[in-house]
Amino acid sequence: MKVILNKDLATLGEEGDVRDVARGYFRNYLFPRGIAVPYNDKTAKIFEARKDEIAARKAEKRKDAASLKEKLEALNLLLTMPAGPNGKLYGAVTSQTIAEELAKQGFQFERKRIELPGNSFKSVGKYKIAIRLYEGAAAEIPLAVDAQAVETKSHAPTATDKRRRRRDERRVEEEVAVETKPEQESSPEPAHEEQNAQA
Repeated sequence: MKVILNKDLATLGEEGDVRDVARGYFRNYLFPRGIAVPYNDKTAKIFEARKDEIAARKAEKRKDAASLKEKLEALNLLLTMPAGPNGKLYGAVTSQTIAEELAKQGFQFERKRIELPGNSFKSVGKYKIAIRLYEGAAAEIPLAVDAQAVETKSHAPTATDKRRRRRDERRVEEEVAVETKPEQESSPEPAHEEQNAQA
């Protein structure tokens, strides 16, 4: 069925555009949300009367998009991600990762508007990402992905490690005991000395 868009919808078009859509899509999604109205003589006249107003809004959106594009392309995004020694990331950089990083810098974008070559990056390096703005305009942003040092956890001691440690500890204890043991006196017993004196 033929409809006129009452609001911009990225997947369908802009305010004032005439589109053919499935009846169910119109009835269940577009109409209840006020995104579109059925195309007929009455609605066509209403939108014809609003033509200049809609054109002025579009011109303003183009201007805003150009200004936003300039700001975005001045950015140098840097992401530090955990990676292995070969530069392979533990995980991946996705459009959601980029959206979160842009939000930290004050730019709010839906992740579906962010385009990454191959949909994600899985290793450190330098990349270019595109962000779709208004109409056909898109901003190209340089992105650098750096490796974050990951501490390697020492392995849990095995039974052999524990036995070795106990053996080494016993050896040290024995050596210490030998060194601190008092020397035996070699003098005769006192009882013998008394017998010799009497004789």
